[in-house]
Amino acid sequence: MRILISNDDGAHAPGIRTLANHLAELGHEITIGAPDRERSTTGHCLTLHKPLRAEEVAELYSPKVHKAWRINGTPCDAAKLAMNMLMDISSIDLVLSGINRGPNLGTDVIYSGTVSAATEGAIRGIPAIAVSLANFDDLHYHTAAGFIGEFLTQIRWSEFPKHTIFNVNVPPVEPSELAGVRVTRLGLHRFRDIFEKRMDLRGHPYFWQTGVVEDHEEDPDTDVIAIKQNYVSVTPIHYDMTRYDYLPVLENLHLSSNQAVSR
Repeated sequence: MRILISNDDGAHAPGIRTLANHLAELGHEITIGAPDRERSTTGHCLTLHKPLRAEEVAELYSPKVHKAWRINGTPCDAAKLAMNMLMDISSIDLVLSGINRGPNLGTDVIYSGTVSAATEGAIRGIPAIAVSLANFDDLHYHTAAGFIGEFLTQIRWSEFPKHTIFNVNVPPVEPSELAGVRVTRLGLHRFRDIFEKRMDLRGHPYFWQTGVVEDHEEDPDTDVIAIKQNYVSVTPIHYDMTRYDYLPVLENLHLSSNQAVSR
């Protein structure tokens, strides 16, 4: 397969390097288009106020990796530039993003640069997968890479739903310790916002934003519980955020624009 790999941790990060090198060893044609630095939680941010530059960084990867570029933009910038300028988009079989350092569970997918980079592929009708290691210890990327290598042989590509992203989270354990694979839905996994107010040297206030993860999930069909039980979680997600079940309710309101304020 011809695979474009991006991420939000940067082209130098161990997750993307482990994944790219492993898939190249399996015979896939791998092209890297990743940010030049850490860009986590940038969501779907794009750079429109300065030029984008792409630098080849073959030395970061195995010689079997076809091409590797680092780009001075966000994950979405990197994926879009790679698809449209650094590759022939019609030749791309898969857009793969990761391996992310840390989980992308539940509402994480809204903020995740990893998921957003994969979404750029889905928007263009290319099969897309985002993969994350559900820990920050940097010790088990080989588990996630090994799973993805096998996963690619199991997918029925002719049936891959268009404009869809498979959001994959892998427990931070050795391959032999994985409990299996679960197909899941997004669970309740969110941050309780915490802002710390400080004062600068001139007496002006500023704020540091942090947060505490709040898991209130008990449903075994969710990604949150699957990861807690050492299952690989595979969640098909879509960028269409329409609440289809509520459309008839709104339609029955017979909304009118008759009272719109005139200029």
